[in-house]
Amino acid sequence: MKLPKFEVEQWMTDHENEAVFNLTDTCIPPLTVRELLALDMAGDFQNVRLDYGAITGDPRVKDEILKLYKSGNHDNVTTAQGCLQGNEMVMETLLEAGDHVITFKPGYQAFSDYPKALGCTVTELPLDEENNWQPSLRELEEALRQKTKLIILNDPNNPTGMRFNDVFVSEMIRLARQNDVWILSDEVYRDPRFPSVSDLYEKGICTGSLSKMYSLAGLRFGWIKGPKDMIRKINERRDYSIISTGPLTDTLALIALKHKEELLERAYSVIQDNRTVIREWLREEPLCSVVLPEFSTVSFMKYEADIPSETLALDLLRQDGVFFVPGDCFFHGSHLRLSLTADPEVMKQGLTLLSRYLHRE
Repeated sequence: MKLPKFEVEQWMTDHENEAVFNLTDTCIPPLTVRELLALDMAGDFQNVRLDYGAITGDPRVKDEILKLYKSGNHDNVTTAQGCLQGNEMVMETLLEAGDHVITFKPGYQAFSDYPKALGCTVTELPLDEENNWQPSLRELEEALRQKTKLIILNDPNNPTGMRFNDVFVSEMIRLARQNDVWILSDEVYRDPRFPSVSDLYEKGICTGSLSKMYSLAGLRFGWIKGPKDMIRKINERRDYSIISTGPLTDTLALIALKHKEELLERAYSVIQDNRTVIREWLREEPLCSVVLPEFSTVSFMKYEADIPSETLALDLLRQDGVFFVPGDCFFHGSHLRLSLTADPEVMKQGLTLLSRYLHRE
């Protein structure tokens, strides 16, 4: 299977370690092992037996995952090494060559290129910045074909951070049901106070992880929730690749999820502090605009300057240590992915340096 270069991930790999002011990271500042284990009041970690563990996930961690949703039982959940692998496991199980897939742009490149590598045809529907990055229901309806098998979305979206509004989601589900189409929703940025497609639609599958809102990207723990027959098929395939996430990872995930309210409150505080900094800066910066999401860790900032986003991002990094992912990595120019996860002082300094760059003579 041939895949093109994953633009955003390669950009992060190539340049992130050069950053002095990282304004594009998608994860709430990570916990240390010491901080995570300090939450382990029950001593779960000390009693881990290092065998393969429960192949599809420790039942206790499945219980905690299910608390993030309105429906389901253990048969509706399986584990993965991060959300990205969860998405791959779904696509590899569900899709066949010749199927048609619908997704959205700007968006995460894997949602287009992975189905293409599996032999599918893909339609990318645009998100409208002037309408808070919402898609067109009419365009979705027109894109549906006899061979449409799957709609894929990131909700909240990467890079815009915006949730698909309730009206669109409801109508999307209606159309999917009418046309017998599956929906895969990557909900890695989801605030559990908001609905999941897996609770709303009988052919809805969601993926999630501890990477973004829960500050544990390095744990590489994710999950898939969906109809039990689909989860069973995914579990039958996992023996060829992942086998299990392992008891060490499962137990650390269990500790984190037992304290999810505490971790989420930490995330909300970081996001709100950065929203305040960005809003204050925008009041004085006429060359930039951004639709700020309420509860996501990312946003997609537009700038007014006749310079490619990749050039701008490289200049800023090399001259001042300010790190952005350029819109070109999402095939959407004149934008920069702006995080809401930085230390507020780092955010202020980095944005000041961006303004200086944009207003240079």
